[in-house]
Amino acid sequence: MKTSDFYYDLPEELIAQDPLEDRASSRLMLLDRKTGKRDHTDFHHIIDYLQEGDCLVLNDTKVIPARLIGQREETGGRVEVLLLKRKSDRTWETLVKPGKKARPGCRLVFGDGLLKAEVLDVLEEGNRLIQFFYDGIFEEILDQLGQMPLPPYITHELKDKDRYQTVYAKYNGSAAAPTAGLHFTEALLKEIEQKGVRIARVTLHVGLGTFRPVRAENVAEHHMHTENYRVSQDTADLINQTKKNGGRVICVGTTSCRTVESAADGNGVVQAGQGDTSIFIYPGYQFKVLDGLITNFHLPESTLLMLVSALAGTDTIMEAYQEAVKMRYRFFSFGDAMLIL
Repeated sequence: MKTSDFYYDLPEELIAQDPLEDRASSRLMLLDRKTGKRDHTDFHHIIDYLQEGDCLVLNDTKVIPARLIGQREETGGRVEVLLLKRKSDRTWETLVKPGKKARPGCRLVFGDGLLKAEVLDVLEEGNRLIQFFYDGIFEEILDQLGQMPLPPYITHELKDKDRYQTVYAKYNGSAAAPTAGLHFTEALLKEIEQKGVRIARVTLHVGLGTFRPVRAENVAEHHMHTENYRVSQDTADLINQTKKNGGRVICVGTTSCRTVESAADGNGVVQAGQGDTSIFIYPGYQFKVLDGLITNFHLPESTLLMLVSALAGTDTIMEAYQEAVKMRYRFFSFGDAMLIL
């Protein structure tokens, strides 16, 4: 299987640059993964396709303002640091630009000295291990100095940083939003619960590894980076009970999907716990838990496009994407959604 099998041509003007005023007013493509049949509605109507006894799985991770702009202490040269993964209280794995001059021992300054840092090591694929120095509470300093780490294809300034958070975001730790969840409002979630759909919450802190381009020509040779996840006992019990009762487990986003599939044993029983996952889901993968997926439209040749292709079939997905382009759907993080059942 080649990476090029997942290429499609996307006009630049279809990349959504701004969130819609009403989160749930985005368009929604409905895809029957067995027949390939497609329908079109808007996200407000997603409740019509959920049934009493279903379980909707949300990723309640919260995006931190992980983008820091500072200077190298010695030269005053501009530097940009993106926080990827917390390794200890003051130590983070980061992405530094420009990276060539960020060698071990290099000292960095942010916010007129409110926050300082030193590069400790160069890690796999050029990431830097950085130790921070500060007085007070790191999260408060980050709120003051940091910016939301929007994907590079979004060039517009985000006026309200809460729009790059889901309404149910709770636990700090992500370098990117689980964007399928951006379509939900608190009112819509309440309606869904009132219909008899149970809501389960998992946590997977999204790293940039999910969005790294697949450089291997052969899909199977691509290496996924690890991301930390947590599944509570209540969530595991709820998902397992749903399956036992014949209900459907529908994940909101690829991150929720990867979490439940990582937490399931060989019999498809979800186990409570916390750990790291580097699960790579591409065509040929046999899903153990997932019955349906709510997801955005993903970048060409991306691991996320490969995941949805594993669920619905590559040809079916690529045909759906071609139709989405033809119908001028909005793509990527602030774009429209797809429900695959």
